[in-house]
Amino acid sequence: MYPPRLIEHFQNPRNVGELAPPAVTVEVSNPACGDILRLSARFEADVVVEVRYKVRGCTASIAAGSALTEWMAGKTRAQMAAFHRGIVDQAVGGLAAESKHAAALCADGVKMLLERGGGA
Repeated sequence: MYPPRLIEHFQNPRNVGELAPPAVTVEVSNPACGDILRLSARFEADVVVEVRYKVRGCTASIAAGSALTEWMAGKTRAQMAAFHRGIVDQAVGGLAAESKHAAALCADGVKMLLERGGGA
């Protein structure tokens, strides 16, 4: 049912946890399915130097959060502003139609992180 890369991220999630201030931490949710993503990033000179996440949700959301944090590491604010759902979709080997909400949750998290002062 799930692609091998998605299963790998689900079974061995990367960057799980939360960062203390001065890291920026945001929480976004999908009211339709109830999944919640908590995303923390620490910036130095406008670059993500450390990132962590926590997810309460389905297999796809857990895997997508892991893939998102791998993608974010080393990115600048400008690179993060160009983030789109397809990045996570591709990183986990493709999301089924019923799991696309996981990529949307990641996109919402990145957007909110930048709005809340990521990199400031």
